[in-house]
Parts: sequence; C-alpha cells; structure tokens
Amino acid sequence: MKISPEVCVSCLECIDFCPMNCIIEGDETVYIDQDECVECGVCLNTGVCQVDAIYRPEEVFVYPRAIRMQMSDPGAEHPDFKAWGRGTEEAKTNDVTGKFDHAEYGMLFEFGRPVTGTRLSEVQKVTTAVCNLGLEILKENPVFGLLEDKQAGLIKKEFLPEKVLSIILEIRFSADRLTEVVNEVLPLLDDVDTVVSVGLVTRFDSKGTLPVIKDLQDLNVHVRPNAKINVGLGRPLVK
Repeated sequence: MKISPEVCVSCLECIDFCPMNCIIEGDETVYIDQDECVECGVCLNTGVCQVDAIYRPEEVFVYPRAIRMQMSDPGAEHPDFKAWGRGTEEAKTNDVTGKFDHAEYGMLFEFGRPVTGTRLSEVQKVTTAVCNLGLEILKENPVFGLLEDKQAGLIKKEFLPEKVLSIILEIRFSADRLTEVVNEVLPLLDDVDTVVSVGLVTRFDSKGTLPVIKDLQDLNVHVRPNAKINVGLGRPLVK
C-alpha cells in the first residue's frame, strides 16, 4: 500500500487503522513503511481516507511481494489453493470431516497474530525442524506451497524476507509421537521472533472425553480452559 503525497492532507486518521503500525507521520505528509507493510489492505478497505490518498500500487501484484497480499488480505485469492488467506480448511470441523483420525493429531502453528506479523524466515525455523523429525506438513496448507525443498522444509529464498500479517502451519502426526513433538518442536518457538499460537486438533473418544488434555498437562503444557470446540452440527462424513 502507498499514500500519494500530492493528495494526502496529513489528517492522520489512517494511522490507527494499520495493524502493523507502519503508517508513519513525516514532516509534511504521512507515508507507509514498505518493508513493514504486509499489504493487508485494511487502510484502504476501511475507507478512512476522505481524500482517497491511499492506493494499492501495481508492484503489490508482482512476485514475490504478492505473497504479502495473498496471505494477509482475506479478500485476496491464493493462486495455488484457490482459497482466501493464511490458513487451512476443515481442521475446525474435524468431528464432521474426519481430517484427523482418532489415532493422530493435527497441530497448528499460527505465526504473527494478532497485529504482530511475521517474516517467512521465522516460519522456516519451524518447518525445517518438523521436517527433520519426519513430520508431515499438509499439502493443502498454504505453507506447503511456499517450500522449495519439501523434504527439508526450506521456504523459497525469495519469500524469506517477505512479511505477512499471519500464517498458519499445519502438521499431522500419530498420537504416539505427542511427547516427541512437544519436547522437540515447542521449545523452538522461544527463538522465533514473533507471536506463535499453538493449537492441537483431535477428536472426542467414545466416552465424549479428550484424554489428550491430561497427556499435555503431564508434559507441562498449559491447556486453556476455553479451548475451541465446534458443536459438529454438520452431517458426519466419517464414522
């Protein structure tokens, strides 16, 4: 995103609307720090600028910077997955879709949310680690499409300095590897230079309980009491 200096009247109304705090007050006008801008389009889409000084330049659509918009603007379609935004599908409705079976878990790592953003170089710190452990990065996950070496978990070099509003890495592993994942992967998040939220996707057992909660607590992993549970009103696609 950019602000036309010829049009801007320095009202400063747009500054508070930027999730990345990258709209800067200059000497005579305001401008957008291009290195920090994630091309989410919030400043433009809110209509806060009364003189239409904010605009989306053509370079936003040029590779590799286009990845910023594709991952940060929910109105931008991802070219590889024909979906919108940073995340993945069907995990939150797992009891209906059966994306993850009873004997396995899905783990989600959400980088950069809220209002922190992340460089893709920070995401690579985790993708390389999970691949070294032989864990599966799901192919329908947008991060998979960013990899140039899918065995080693290396993201394409041209994407590494790019910044996005947030992005979700999704992996799958068998239930018996939970201890290994917790002990080997989660400590790596301390060295990631952004906020990372971790979610575990599982299914209720036949008694309607989630035994994994105690397993996590035994591993000294704090489980939030307000974990999200979808009520599963859809018609199950699996038994």
